[in-house]
Amino acid sequence: MATRSTHMRTASTNLGSSSNQRPLDGKVGIVTGASRGIGIEIARNLASKGCNLVLNYTSDSSTQIAQGLASELSAEYKIKTLAVQSNMGSKNGPKHLVDVTKNYFAYPKSGNFQLDVIINNAGVAGNNSVENVDCEDFARQYHINVRGPLLLLQAAIPYLPNDRSGRIVNSIYGGTKAALESMTRTWSRELAERYTVNAINPGPVATDMYWHDYEKFLTQIKPFIETTPLSAPRKGIDDDKIYEASQNAGGRPVYSEEVAGVVGMLCLPEAGWTTGSVICANGGMKFSF
Repeated sequence: MATRSTHMRTASTNLGSSSNQRPLDGKVGIVTGASRGIGIEIARNLASKGCNLVLNYTSDSSTQIAQGLASELSAEYKIKTLAVQSNMGSKNGPKHLVDVTKNYFAYPKSGNFQLDVIINNAGVAGNNSVENVDCEDFARQYHINVRGPLLLLQAAIPYLPNDRSGRIVNSIYGGTKAALESMTRTWSRELAERYTVNAINPGPVATDMYWHDYEKFLTQIKPFIETTPLSAPRKGIDDDKIYEASQNAGGRPVYSEEVAGVVGMLCLPEAGWTTGSVICANGGMKFSF
């Protein structure tokens, strides 16, 4: 996986350096849950396009990873970055994230500040069956996956652009994400003069969360993976670990950078006519997780 990701980052770097102007130069973006998995690759993709970034993370154990990523992206892509610890599941966490972002990126003299890109990537999943979901787990998932993006947008409203150039991308999966999908459509209308608002449906992704519940989770989703058009593993092309694991899983999961590519595409100026949509980045799997 490291070789594959390094190759893609090198290509992105070469692409960015071949032109004096990158498509997101000068813009400011927030990526929640940016210390692992999809969030890391989304941050790399946006950085390669010139976007200045705030990398959000939650736990103390992720501090070094987030700060290291911020330094790496800043040096490699010549952008401004900031790692911010803030819990998207708390009442004050989203506002704190926006406040810190404003304080860091606002023009010193005028205080002017604009937030151009919001990627609601932070999320949790219990993968529990109906009889095993309790109230505490239910609340935890909805607070992070649904309320968090809402509170983040509320805090960001004063700083949204007014020329339709802003971009919001939500990541949806599972029951809580069905609620976020509905909010995506509502926001796309309410914010039509300021932001485009879209969502992605990534399906199973090869992240730490995916491997943590490996045996049980893969047994449940194997029938869906088997019928996913792009899931066939390819020896010599796919990462060896994923290739071997996929033999008994019905196929491979999506790589984080493949999801990040779709997110990055939706953030480009050329995506200005796409809003209120759910874009599948799941290899053709239509079932939403």
